[in-house]
Amino acid sequence: MEFSRRDFLMRVGQAGGYSAAFVAMQGLGLMPARAEGLVTHESLGAAPGSGAGVKVVILGGGIAGLVAAYEMRQLGYTVTVLEARERPGGRNWTVRGGDKIKFVDGTTQTCSFDEGNYQNVGPARLPSIHPNILAYCKKLGVQLEVEVNTTRSSFLQNDNANGGKPVVQRQAINDTRGHVSELLSKAMSGGSLDSEMSKDDKDRMLAFLRLYGPLDQAGKYNGSDRSGYLETAGAGDQTGVLSKPIDMHTLLDESFWQGMLFEEQFDMQATMFQPLGGMDRIPYAFAKSLGDIVQYSSPVSEIRKTAKGVKIGYMQGGSAKQIEADYCICAMPLTILKKTPNDFSAPYKKVIEESVYANAYKVAWESRRFWEQDYNIYGGLEFVNVGCSPIWFPSAKIFSERGVVVSGYTDETSSPFGKLTIPEKFEESRKSIERLHPGHGKELEKPIYVGWQRIPYNEGSWIRSYGPPAGDGPGRGARAGGPSDPTAPRPVSPGYETLIQPDGPIFFAGCHVSHIVAWQEGATLSSLRAVKLISERVKAAKLATTASSIVSA
Repeated sequence: MEFSRRDFLMRVGQAGGYSAAFVAMQGLGLMPARAEGLVTHESLGAAPGSGAGVKVVILGGGIAGLVAAYEMRQLGYTVTVLEARERPGGRNWTVRGGDKIKFVDGTTQTCSFDEGNYQNVGPARLPSIHPNILAYCKKLGVQLEVEVNTTRSSFLQNDNANGGKPVVQRQAINDTRGHVSELLSKAMSGGSLDSEMSKDDKDRMLAFLRLYGPLDQAGKYNGSDRSGYLETAGAGDQTGVLSKPIDMHTLLDESFWQGMLFEEQFDMQATMFQPLGGMDRIPYAFAKSLGDIVQYSSPVSEIRKTAKGVKIGYMQGGSAKQIEADYCICAMPLTILKKTPNDFSAPYKKVIEESVYANAYKVAWESRRFWEQDYNIYGGLEFVNVGCSPIWFPSAKIFSERGVVVSGYTDETSSPFGKLTIPEKFEESRKSIERLHPGHGKELEKPIYVGWQRIPYNEGSWIRSYGPPAGDGPGRGARAGGPSDPTAPRPVSPGYETLIQPDGPIFFAGCHVSHIVAWQEGATLSSLRAVKLISERVKAAKLATTASSIVSA
């Protein structure tokens, strides 16, 4: 029996609903395809107004909670967001002059940056491969600019190599390419690869290496203008003097490789973006759109299931309050859920209790922009093999007189840095600038330190482990400064598999419920998934009610 396209689409629609039929029509070229990964009502499996009469409470006003609230309101749900802080954003936090940084032990720092200067102490870049968070920026009117994530003018430094003197990245990268090309060319010319390659392939490969290296006609690497100049070319008879190639032994140092390969990671490749004026422009734009849906200074004190849904206890204005809802999206960090009374099912309690978070930190300083004015460095990162690394230069307000530079951004959990006092941390941070740019450490002023393990309502930066036996997180996880093992995917933990399933009426969201840990895209996608799961459940319940009514009639 032959099927027409109409018959086929009717069968698809009967089996999978409107969304399935819509996708099938796109596949047949009958409807225009949308950009992959971008959220639509079709991709959520719900229509505007489909959530009418259903109440949802969202715990946490970070990016995950805000995205969920935004989409559920669009679908007609009655939504309330409970946020413990007096601001939106969670770990999306931008510190400016006058802001206070408070730790769980009562320690307080007051930022004294000049007006207009700031530091994103949480997320600070938006990869172009993260379409959903970028789409929300466009939808909410958040202006973006390019974030310079790497520059060949920045330095790499290792105390055990090159006499401890910094090496310019462009030279390290291109001299490495030249030496490797020369070695491979010699191997091919000596017949080492004859059994693997035809003569034509061999000739093409040698031609490629001469260009890629670049190599001379004898197959040797003697330096290149790609690596830079001892003296740049100019007018008259000033032709320029090429830099002398760095020897292969120096370049093979492991720490140099880590810095050189940083920009090759999938989520670190250009082009990167950042909001004009600070990363917190994103949560504040969500908050403006949501209005009084977001309740601030409302820390959750209790999470309970009921016969009809959930009952959430929270504090507000010094008083204990409660809210009941049909569903709950829990976007709180697991570190805080450990301390929150709840009646989660046993498997969820186990995962939450055994989870381990990283303790990333940033130390930021205000300074004259010596990196631009004296070294031709505009944005990007530098790396040192000891002490605080990487050094991260600002992409905002380039060419202005002063700026904010990060000297140290990594996990301090098992590092001696974690045991230092805050003044000692500042001194260690200053030393890294001195290693790379001698004499400029004294120009650093007005430091701030943010260690996420010490920040109330977070007490950790991103998830490292969901507990035994697999232990590790999904995907490749996240790195502050560079990859630990960029070639091998991490195993998916049974704990992770537990969290991606709802516990009755409670659905979990946050970057820890995604394969894109520590990125706002991960938080976004986890919330969209939770919205979709709730919408499917609501739709099924309504269909069941309708069917029951028909049977009764």
